[in-house]
Amino acid sequence: MTDVLSFAGIDVVRGNKNLLTGIDWQVEEDERWVVLGPNGAGKTTLLQIAAARMHPTRGTASILDETLGRVDVFELRPRIGLSSGALASHIPAHETVLNTVVTASYGTTGRWRERYDPMDERRAFSLLHAWGMSTLINRTFGSLSDGERKRVQIARALMTDPELLLLDEPGAGLDLAGREDLVARLAELAADEDAPAMVLVTHHLEEIPPGFTHAMLLDAGAIVAAGPIESTLTEANLSATFGMDLALRAEGGRYSAVARHTA
Repeated sequence: MTDVLSFAGIDVVRGNKNLLTGIDWQVEEDERWVVLGPNGAGKTTLLQIAAARMHPTRGTASILDETLGRVDVFELRPRIGLSSGALASHIPAHETVLNTVVTASYGTTGRWRERYDPMDERRAFSLLHAWGMSTLINRTFGSLSDGERKRVQIARALMTDPELLLLDEPGAGLDLAGREDLVARLAELAADEDAPAMVLVTHHLEEIPPGFTHAMLLDAGAIVAAGPIESTLTEANLSATFGMDLALRAEGGRYSAVARHTA
């Protein structure tokens, strides 16, 4: 298998603070990873490097066989699908749903004077249909609910047929029904043999879709544990990561954890 991501000795330092320390990590093309950790653990920083939107202070970051610092990131980024709150904040509220997705072809977040092939618009519509948004193609992005925006962002991230899909807290702000709908759709995508390698960042075990193969637990910028999901998501590893004695429940490919209360 080919490494989609290969990080060796990655440090990220800002001022006197280490955001990431000594990160060694490999993601192969058929893997689906979840990255878990508390607030401030370094999850978003890790994803920003994987998205070629941040360079490490030290270490080597290889993405799709290209090394950051030796590649034109503007040529690399279209090969990476990214859904994140930071990116969504740059999408104009007045932009239509269809244009929000189709503009990913040019790496822009708003449609201006560029011209798109009918094939691009057909692909955008197809992706929106797959994510249950085809009836809202003429709605504005700013008028959508949180759940609808999340689905549009993922359709947009898939627009360029990426080799790597990065999802930064896609369930943030969703109610129970919205979260469960999103998890089911991501599980379907994870089961697709033609889908790209996937990395999902979240705070919550309940947001891990069935079919994800690997997990990384991150705390204070360092890896607590990483590897196949069944051997990594253990009570001991989760308790060490979140600084609390946790009881883990796993059933049907879904996970949850609660604090263990002792008498």
